[in-house]
Amino acid sequence: MMTDPPSVAMPIAAVIAVVVRQDRVLLVRRANPPDAGLWGFPGGKIELGETVAAAALRELAEETAVEARTEAVMTTLDVFEKDGSGRIARHFILVAVLCRWLSGEAIAGDDALEAAWFTLDALDPSTLPMSADVDVIARRALGAPDHTT
Repeated sequence: MMTDPPSVAMPIAAVIAVVVRQDRVLLVRRANPPDAGLWGFPGGKIELGETVAAAALRELAEETAVEARTEAVMTTLDVFEKDGSGRIARHFILVAVLCRWLSGEAIAGDDALEAAWFTLDALDPSTLPMSADVDVIARRALGAPDHTT
């Protein structure tokens, strides 16, 4: 009789699509964890056998009505979801993929409550509830100097 191996907590691979359109980036207000209710880049889990680029474009299509082309992996981020006692419940490894807008407008779909284009000036963490480092990644995507260091 075969038994399944014990389950081991492993990081979850996911993507975020950092879509640039002229001087703006596309953000969605997330409906689901991690970061439910916060503004962030469209994204989600990478499916088995799916490339990072394909996952970014699929998630973008599911969460918005925007079409884009992928250009490059920008960076990776670690996102930790904690349980009620403060222990790590889930660990996401997010791969940020730079994308260039091709067509479509920002219309929230699937896992997004809202979708909108933002200039860098609007990405102020003190006034816009955002996921960690959204403003930093947006600056990098738009070629602006990073003022956080």
